[in-house]
Amino acid sequence: MSEPLPGAEVPSLWRDTTGVEASFPRLAGDARADVAIIGGGYTGLAAAHRLVEKGMAPIVVDANPIGWGASGRNGGVVSAKFRLSFPAIAEAHGMPVARTMHRLCHRAVDEVAALIDDYALTNARFTRCGNLRCAHTERALSTIVDEAEWMRRELGDGSLRCLSADEVAEETGSRAFTGGVLASGVGSLHPLDYVRGLAGGLVRRHGDIVFEGSPATGIRREGDGVRVITPRGEIAARQVIVTTNAYSDLTTVSAPIKSRLVPFRSSIIATDPLPVVLRERLLIHERSYGETRRMMRWFRKVDGRLVFGGRGAFGKRDSEVAFGALRKAMVSLFPELADVGIAYRWSGHVAMTMDGLPHVGRLDDRLCYAVGYNGAGVAMSTLLGRLAADFAMGDAPEVALLDANRLKAVPCYPLREVGVRMVAGWYQFLDALGR
Repeated sequence: MSEPLPGAEVPSLWRDTTGVEASFPRLAGDARADVAIIGGGYTGLAAAHRLVEKGMAPIVVDANPIGWGASGRNGGVVSAKFRLSFPAIAEAHGMPVARTMHRLCHRAVDEVAALIDDYALTNARFTRCGNLRCAHTERALSTIVDEAEWMRRELGDGSLRCLSADEVAEETGSRAFTGGVLASGVGSLHPLDYVRGLAGGLVRRHGDIVFEGSPATGIRREGDGVRVITPRGEIAARQVIVTTNAYSDLTTVSAPIKSRLVPFRSSIIATDPLPVVLRERLLIHERSYGETRRMMRWFRKVDGRLVFGGRGAFGKRDSEVAFGALRKAMVSLFPELADVGIAYRWSGHVAMTMDGLPHVGRLDDRLCYAVGYNGAGVAMSTLLGRLAADFAMGDAPEVALLDANRLKAVPCYPLREVGVRMVAGWYQFLDALGR
C-alpha cells in the first residue's frame, strides 16, 4: 500500500470511527494576518489558539486535509515524557534544567486537557487513564524502577507507582513482562477527532482562519513583514510559524528545517472486535501501555479492539514486512490473539532529532518553528504550538533544552535513510539479546 497522494484520506481506525466530519476551504485570493502558520496539525492549531487568545490574527494553511499528517494518524497516547530520561538530563545538564523539563512535560498534558475543555471536544474522548510502562527484562525493570524512585526523590513526582510482574500480568493479561511503572495523570484520546475538533472550533469562533489543500510554496520578505505564497493566493503577515514536522519535504518552504529532522515510519495495526472473554481479560483498565525495548512497541484497547503500534518500517511506503512484524510481536505478548483478525493497518512518519528532543523558537527575525517530537508528540506538540506563538509575538518563554538553537543539522543528510536502517537494526539486535 503506497503513501496516499496529497489530499487523499489515510485509511485507519480513526477515520472510520471519527465523530467529527470537518472540511475547510482552500485559500483563494490574498489575505492579511499578524502571523501565518504553515501546517494545520496540533502544533499549528495550538499556535493559532494562543494567538487569538492574545488578540492577534492568525491564518493557518495546510497542504493536505486537516488531520492528514501525524496529528490524524498517531496512536492517541498523551504522555509526559521525552526520549531522554530525567536522571540523564540532570546528569548532563544539572537539576534546574531537569526540573524545568519535567514541568514542561506535565504542562503539555494539561495544555491538551485545557484545549479540549475550552472547545468542548467531547468526541476527542480524552481520558487521564494513565500509562503503564511494561519491562521486558529484569534489567529493564531495574532501570525504570530506579528512574521512578529518583523522580519521586529528586523531582517530587508522586504520579509514578511500581508494579510487580503479577500486577502487570493481571492488568494486561500478558505474562511477558517482569513488572512495570504506572504513571497517572497522562492518558489517551481519539487523535483525528482532536485535530479536526480543534480546527473546527477555531473556525466557529474566529471565522475562516484555517485552510486546507493550500500548500505554502514560498516565503518572500517584504518590508517589515513577509508574504506566504500558495497556489491560489498570498498571505501578508508580520511573522511565520512553520509546524510541518515529519512532512517538511512537501514543499521547499521547510527546507531549512527538513535537514535537521529524520523522518521515521511508525506503523499501527488494529484487530477485529475482540471476543467478549478477551475484551474482559486483556488491558482491563484500558490505559495506554508501552514496552521498554529500544524499538518500543505500544498498545491500547479502543472500542473493544486491540490497537498495537511501533517503529521499524522504513522508507516512504507502507511495509507488509513491518505490519507482519507488528502482528507477530502482538501475538507473542498476547497468544490468544493468534486467531483474531487484523481489521486496520496504517502508518505515517514521525520526526526524529539528533538529540532525541523536540525544539521550538526562532530560525530568524521573521520565522519561528516547532518540530521534532520523536514519536511522543500529542501533548508536547500542543504545548510547543503555544510556545511558538509566544516566540512569534516577541516573547522569550523558558524552554530549557527545547531551545531551537540546540536543533542541529543531521550529518550526511542525504544518507539519513541508510543511517536510520543501521541504527534501527542495531537496536533490534540488542532487543533480541535482552540488552
